[in-house]
Amino acid sequence: MSPTSETAHGGRRLVIVESPAKAKTIKGYLGPGYVVEASVGHIRDLPNGAAEVPEKYTGEVRRLGVDVEHDFQPIYVVNADKRAQVKKLKDLLKDSDELFLATDEDREGEAIAWHLLEVLKPKVPVHRMVFHEITKDAIRSAVANPRELNQRMVDAQETRRILDRLYGYEVSPVLWKKVMPRLSAGRVQSVATRLVVERERERIAFRSAEYWDLTGTFGTGRAGDRSDPSTLVARLTAVDGKRVAQGRDFDSLGQIKSANTLHLDEANARALAAALADTAFSVRSVESKPYRRSPYAPFRTTTLQQEASRKLGFGAKATMQVAQKLYENGFITYMRTDSTTLSDTAVAAARAQVTQLYGASYLPDRPRTYAGKVKNAQEAHEAIRPSGDRFRTPAETGLSGDQFRLYELIWKRTVASQMKDAVGNSVTVKIAGTAADGRDAEFSASGKTITFHGFLKAYVEGADDPNAELDDRERRLPQVEEGDPLSAEEISVDGHATKPPARYTEASLVKELEEREIGRPSTYASIIGTILDRGYVFKKGTALVPSFLSFAVVNLLEKHFGRLVDYDFTARMEDDLDRIARGEARAVPWLRRFYFGEGDAAGAAAAEAGNGDGDHLGGLKELVTDLGAIDAREVSSFPVGNGIVLRVGRYGPYVERGEKDAENHQRADVPEDLAPDELTVELAEELLAKPSGDFELGVDPVTGHQIIARDGRYGPYVTEVLPEGTPKTGKNAVKPRTASLFKTMTLDTVTLQDALRLMSLPRVVGKDAEGVEITAQNGRYGPYLKKGTDSRSLTSEDQLFTITLDEALAIYAQPKQRGRAAAKPPLKELGADPVSGQPVVVKDGRFGPYVTDGETNATLRSGDSVEAITPERGFELLAEKRAKGPAKKTAKKAPAKKAPAKKAPAKKTAAKKTAATKTVAKKTATAKKAPAKKATAAKATAAKATAVKTTTED
Repeated sequence: MSPTSETAHGGRRLVIVESPAKAKTIKGYLGPGYVVEASVGHIRDLPNGAAEVPEKYTGEVRRLGVDVEHDFQPIYVVNADKRAQVKKLKDLLKDSDELFLATDEDREGEAIAWHLLEVLKPKVPVHRMVFHEITKDAIRSAVANPRELNQRMVDAQETRRILDRLYGYEVSPVLWKKVMPRLSAGRVQSVATRLVVERERERIAFRSAEYWDLTGTFGTGRAGDRSDPSTLVARLTAVDGKRVAQGRDFDSLGQIKSANTLHLDEANARALAAALADTAFSVRSVESKPYRRSPYAPFRTTTLQQEASRKLGFGAKATMQVAQKLYENGFITYMRTDSTTLSDTAVAAARAQVTQLYGASYLPDRPRTYAGKVKNAQEAHEAIRPSGDRFRTPAETGLSGDQFRLYELIWKRTVASQMKDAVGNSVTVKIAGTAADGRDAEFSASGKTITFHGFLKAYVEGADDPNAELDDRERRLPQVEEGDPLSAEEISVDGHATKPPARYTEASLVKELEEREIGRPSTYASIIGTILDRGYVFKKGTALVPSFLSFAVVNLLEKHFGRLVDYDFTARMEDDLDRIARGEARAVPWLRRFYFGEGDAAGAAAAEAGNGDGDHLGGLKELVTDLGAIDAREVSSFPVGNGIVLRVGRYGPYVERGEKDAENHQRADVPEDLAPDELTVELAEELLAKPSGDFELGVDPVTGHQIIARDGRYGPYVTEVLPEGTPKTGKNAVKPRTASLFKTMTLDTVTLQDALRLMSLPRVVGKDAEGVEITAQNGRYGPYLKKGTDSRSLTSEDQLFTITLDEALAIYAQPKQRGRAAAKPPLKELGADPVSGQPVVVKDGRFGPYVTDGETNATLRSGDSVEAITPERGFELLAEKRAKGPAKKTAKKAPAKKAPAKKAPAKKTAAKKTAATKTVAKKTATAKKAPAKKATAAKATAAKATAVKTTTED
């Protein structure tokens, strides 16, 4: 009997999922007799601040939200913006005969289900309903086969949550005091930041080495065709049996690693090429080996993020946002998984499509299975694959844009995983010749032919290195045998320079974190998002560049909290948390040892050694108590050279030479988007040589006040110096006249006359026929005219002083253009977007430069610049913007006096942004009328419609 027919006779069932989108889809599969409602993520959590903590808690409990003195008991509170949703769930539960908790089947989902039980306190039968795909069969099967709540998973998640709270709330204040306010530390985010910083340090220390080699084009002397080319290109590999040095033979300081390699400079390379000009060459050896390549495993969370970055240009966050929509709408299985396993149903579906689309010759005799590569994988899911017992081809889905592209990627990878190996041959040909000076020169060429493409017909994995050769590329060499003569058609001399290690991209950072077993793969997207949002890292193209601020933060953590950012320490913590999840260790003793250490002696050792001496668990509390040893200036200072020091100050990075207030002291701000490896001594000298400080321009003959020019946070400006004793506050306060410099002016060229003219603005142009005054003013968005409340833009700043009344009246005589002014020409063209196919350009907008394909606009981030932005980065910004969906319009408020009219639209405000509704909720929390509170709470609940769940950092 179907679940629907059962409940038709047996009462009503309440099913609680996490997101409204998922609730809508599942409701369609269950039909009448079921009420499906969303919790909208977590309904309660640790408090976000002391104000949310109940009054009965004081002291450290109030600050941390965890009672560390009583077995680390967490203090859970229902968030203000979830109270209305909790009330709604309770009301629905009153009219229900059974409760199904259908949150995601992972630690976080299990914890949400437990919190729902704790808050709702149901008196009806409760079932834990789990599924890994949202299809009719999967949902009905989940209803018919529920399980009990897994308390062990709940405990494991709670331990992680408490650990992350203690780490963040104890270490972050140290950063506030010693580096800069409003910074944050985290168990995984700090280690991820350290990885990016260490890579930049390697780039800073790197010294390039120059090396040369020869490339020869050799002919066989016969006509060639596609299967048997007439020429081959080979590189010089050895001279007199000594291997010629390549880039891998040099260390990071530019020194050759081994004396057994021959380092050719330009002169020697050219001399050897000349000596080989008339040499007769022949084939010294031909080595052929069979080539075989097996399919890649189906996607798990991290491999999907990496491949979507390489192939589609998506960031990790954008990938997960698109995948979330595909999952909720029933197109793919659950997208947070460590597993590469496919169910029997999925294997059968994939094998059926292999036969249908490629033929039986591409289908292996037995289904392929893949062993999990992730240590301590916890998530009870399959790999990420198309949902259902028959895979829909991309064309059958009706999807478009980013969702189509990501689904296609998942579909191809899944089908390819059940196909035969690619096979072929790899060949190495060595060519020898004796130079005129008697030296033996050996050239080498490698080729590859694929005789059966197998899975490569369906899918080829991308590579992080843009120069890497992909698996399906063939390199055919002439069919030659040992002793065959060859003629040198050309021998070229090639110079090379070693390159610093590449910066991490989102894809390669995800890969590095996973290989080091740091954190959980399901949280990497949020971790990378955090370090970008905090300003620790910014992007240049797809590369992750650490800011100078992150250098200061990592420097402090390494010197004074060494174990907390130690890679092995973090990985061992992960092992411990997994042991707790498996029931092999207890949470409270482990947390006690982590936070308090093992007695006073252990605490002292922890403070000296950086959170433990020989033991990866020490006393965090002891470590953060005495901060006297931390020199704030020292941890934020980095020598550049020539007596110049880079310092990270409260308002950003700057370079400095000499002591403050000393006679020869110099200081200059450093651009925040400057990559640390680009700050050379020469650039620092250039920055210090630029004019800085106040430029005295003279005295205003009218007021007698000194006029100066200076560089401020928002650009250069001029101002007057008021006499000492002038009141600065109160009703009699006097503000100095100030004006920004025009774009054509600079600090070292502006004159007193210029300054007085600028400070004379706004300028009265005249009056219209009705006596209304028209003024010319310089505003945030450029020069404009103002007449009453009617403003009109001017085309140049010079017009502020030159425009006449007649010209102004002529401008006002024209109809006012609604919306934006005439479009400005693009600042840069990036090419056609791979999703929309439309040309992507960079434009200058009201709020700064942005990329657009004519349909989607995405503002450039702080780490992007018009000059440096690449097409790939532009496409990525557009992809992230599309993944967020269209901007939501805020519903208009009903008149404040009419409570009934206010309630109706309150339920329709799902489109409101979360941040906006939080503000409304706070303002109305003090209102006296209960209906107003309810309406606001309902708005806050609806505003969470796009949220899925709130995860811990890891």
